[in-house]
Amino acid sequence: MASKRDPSQHFSNPTLRKAAIILMSLPEEESAKLMGKLTPKQVEAVCIEIAQLDNLSGPEQEAAILAFAEQNPHQLGGTGGGISLAKSLVSKALGKNAGETLDNIRQSVESVPFGFLRKVDSQNLLTFIVDEHPQTIALILSHLPASYGAELISGLPAERQLSVIRRIANMGQTNPEVIREVERGLESRMASVMSQSFENAGGVPTVAEILNVTDRTTGKALLENLAQEDPDLVEEIRRLMFVFDDIQKLMDKDVQAVLKNVETAQWAMALKGASQDLRDKIVGNMSKRAGEMLIEEMDFLGSVKLSEVEAVQQQIVDIVRRLEDAGEIQLTSNDEEEMMIQ
Repeated sequence: MASKRDPSQHFSNPTLRKAAIILMSLPEEESAKLMGKLTPKQVEAVCIEIAQLDNLSGPEQEAAILAFAEQNPHQLGGTGGGISLAKSLVSKALGKNAGETLDNIRQSVESVPFGFLRKVDSQNLLTFIVDEHPQTIALILSHLPASYGAELISGLPAERQLSVIRRIANMGQTNPEVIREVERGLESRMASVMSQSFENAGGVPTVAEILNVTDRTTGKALLENLAQEDPDLVEEIRRLMFVFDDIQKLMDKDVQAVLKNVETAQWAMALKGASQDLRDKIVGNMSKRAGEMLIEEMDFLGSVKLSEVEAVQQQIVDIVRRLEDAGEIQLTSNDEEEMMIQ
């Protein structure tokens, strides 16, 4: 039983996963060409990983392909992972020699307990397992990818989180028949969910959009009242109501007020991920020398991680919001017309 995934010995596990993410992110023909340079065992290892990437999180994919994208522009453009993509890539890479590898991949992927859950949205799954016995939840989570399990754990009540984590930590060998019984029962109950498609409605982004076009007095009152009940929710809403790119909509005098409160090094990092229009807006409100220094510092930074850029952008957004709360600047949308009086 030990070595169904022996092919992975050709790669360390993190390398194997990154290779799978990059290959599934490339157009299929490009991926097949690259895989044609691997041994059949390596192809098998990577494709098993690809077949299990149905629920790959956006941040993980972004982190894995960022370096590749910087070195190989214009080559990305693939779709998501899954067993179908894995089979297609193996067939193209190995041709008539793909039979045994395809069988191994199919057995490896389809034999994973609770493998059918990889295609189920975590929120939908949560509604089905939240009232299950903690031992049952622990059994399910111990067979799911860590990132998926983390989403489910976060959605459980605090007392259940502790109970489930403790049971996962203490879980040893489990009777395969018990696993199959739990799996069959859950799959049967979730059959209707798995055959339906769902459309997201509402949510924090919708609230942010509504408040963005609500008059300032009403919006402020709503957020203040909501903050008394759920301050974390209000913080999440406020982060979506004004984003870094919205700085471009500020009046020049307000941009200059923001400039006084933000270091050049912060702008250099934040503007690496900004549009040219926003860069021009910021530089245009600086002195000639300050603008030249900013551009030089941006060039000096070279390639930077997207996560670092976004973190600094959020720091600047927080400064903008603080200045607005203090009445030092005014945030307006492009569609908002200020009433003029004589």
